Amino acid sequence: MLAADPTLKCVVCYARISFDGRVKDAHGIEDQHRGMTDNARKLGWLVVYRYTDNDKSASKESVVRDDFEQLLNDLATATTPEGYPIHGVMAVNDDRLYRRPSDWERYLKAFTSQEGRVYHDSNGVQDLYAEGFEIKGLVGVAMSLSETRKKQRRTRNSHRNRALRGQSVAAWRPFGWEDDKITLRPEEAKAIREAVEDVIAGASVSEITRRWKEAGFITSRGNPFQYQTVKQVLVNPRLCGYREIKGELVRDGDDQPIVGEWDAIVTPKQWFAITAKIRERGHGTGMPRGGLVHKYLLTGILRCGNVLEDGTTCNNKMIGIKANDWLKYRHAYMCKKTVDGGCNKTYKRGDKTDDAIERLVVAKLEKEAASKAKDVPDWDKADTLERAIKSRNELERRWHDDEDTAIDDEAFFRNLPVFERRIKELRADQAKHEALKAEAEAAQEDIAKSWGSKTLTQKREAIKKVLNAVVALPGGKGNKVFDPELLKPVWRTSE
Repeated sequence: MLAADPTLKCVVCYARISFDGRVKDAHGIEDQHRGMTDNARKLGWLVVYRYTDNDKSASKESVVRDDFEQLLNDLATATTPEGYPIHGVMAVNDDRLYRRPSDWERYLKAFTSQEGRVYHDSNGVQDLYAEGFEIKGLVGVAMSLSETRKKQRRTRNSHRNRALRGQSVAAWRPFGWEDDKITLRPEEAKAIREAVEDVIAGASVSEITRRWKEAGFITSRGNPFQYQTVKQVLVNPRLCGYREIKGELVRDGDDQPIVGEWDAIVTPKQWFAITAKIRERGHGTGMPRGGLVHKYLLTGILRCGNVLEDGTTCNNKMIGIKANDWLKYRHAYMCKKTVDGGCNKTYKRGDKTDDAIERLVVAKLEKEAASKAKDVPDWDKADTLERAIKSRNELERRWHDDEDTAIDDEAFFRNLPVFERRIKELRADQAKHEALKAEAEAAQEDIAKSWGSKTLTQKREAIKKVLNAVVALPGGKGNKVFDPELLKPVWRTSE
């Protein structure tokens, strides 16, 4: 075609959209390319390549636009990936190509690396080689960037104002609520409530994730639940009616958390408790912990108490094994073979061993639960927090005041971080105390009644809190009757 018509312009089209909507069907991108193709046909140009960055912002430095970067490389080499020449570029508008000065400068350098190229956008054919066009482009970028920041600021202010009014600002239906984002969806809310109680009691987020997957729950966007999405649901302050912006609870003029208009699923104490639990397990990250997932309750907790020929005790950790099919029980515990460091002399029936230790642990937990709540007194720093807030408010009043007591900007911004840091520390201490209080209240429940519904991980966590180990003494040769007296618990002391 070029041989037949040397004046033919081979152009490339660039389309971009920041948000593709909820359906993610790329209709906005298709509309842009369709419009550019129509304009190219009217101008007698031939579209030889289409670059597309769908659902990507051009104003955020952290966002990498792959096709934009490809366009710059191809402009520098003067050919498309298939080898067609590039005589020009088309875009619906210049802000589709660039919104930051650095991108404009890079694009202009790549575009003008070859002479005679054409550029077309909503303003028609533009001469990017014209004197002063670089400055004109920078002015346009500055205006575009300013408008973007205004929109972002208006959005932030709108979100905060709605949050201060206690209104829901969720873009999607939150898991646990109906489409109105206010009324609870009973089945999902029940699952969240049970998950919160179980995690506080020792269950892992991984177990909750597996449970929700097995129950067929999906996220509001229609995706299967993963560890991170479950964690996000469980630490969301919306569960107890609160709202958070950038990691801080939204508070009223009296510095109290604002309660939203939506129905709460758990109490604030429960939310503080589960948030502390999850962050503590991930050392502040909330990430799942490593380690083995055990199949049997007392694996690694039982230790062999057989006395060896030299008079020492074996003390090897016993392992759980699947019992033979002809036996009435399904698993057993045994000391490892000699080649694996054990003595292979101690064997315990699994179900009766588990039952005996569980009874001992439940009795111990019930005894401790009676006094546990008394060990967590009321938070004693409420007055200190109130004074710190009043001091910060007084500092702000004096900064805005026109009287003799007014302070200047330097004094205000020098002292403000001191008050803010102190308030933040006190609030963190208050949240930690609320979590301890919630755990103490949960410990007062009927432990024996709730024990059967606990997961294997929860039971192991509870056992390891009160037991260092259980020494299993050998029962002698032959088929002996199970004797719980041969199980010697080693209790943890308060130290």
